Amino acid sequence: MVKNPVSLDAKVTHNYDDIIYMEYPLKSSDKIKHPRMSTADRAKIFAPFAALKGYEEAIAAKEKIVVPRIELSEEAREYLDMQVSRIESLLAKGQHPIITVVYFQQEKGRKEGEGEYLQFTGMAAKFDRSTRVLQIVEKRIRLDDIYRIEGEDLDER
Repeated sequence: MVKNPVSLDAKVTHNYDDIIYMEYPLKSSDKIKHPRMSTADRAKIFAPFAALKGYEEAIAAKEKIVVPRIELSEEAREYLDMQVSRIESLLAKGQHPIITVVYFQQEKGRKEGEGEYLQFTGMAAKFDRSTRVLQIVEKRIRLDDIYRIEGEDLDER
């Protein structure tokens, strides 16, 4: 009898082959507390489930790096206004430049001015000067939240 064969010549024995497919012995005098369960119902018992709803979201929220809002210097504001003016002029010509914007997003449930900086790249769709909102594809970003704008079409020529 070899339990763990190491070569092809070794004989493999299966100790429980004779009883593995036998029916469970029940005597008529035995009282069955629980009726036999179908295989599909047994599978449901062992299926994974979320024991703690919202746990994954809570962990993801804790992993975010929350930082205070950065106040831009006068030079940075002027440069940002110049970039926005270039975007506005390109949009007026019917061009839609691809730009990358780094902007501040206020974190819900946090103090005012605490959040995270996100980066978004896409094609500039429109700019509304009255509401001071820049739309990139479907995303609308307020100019007050923008930290930096970059794009190949925005470089000085």
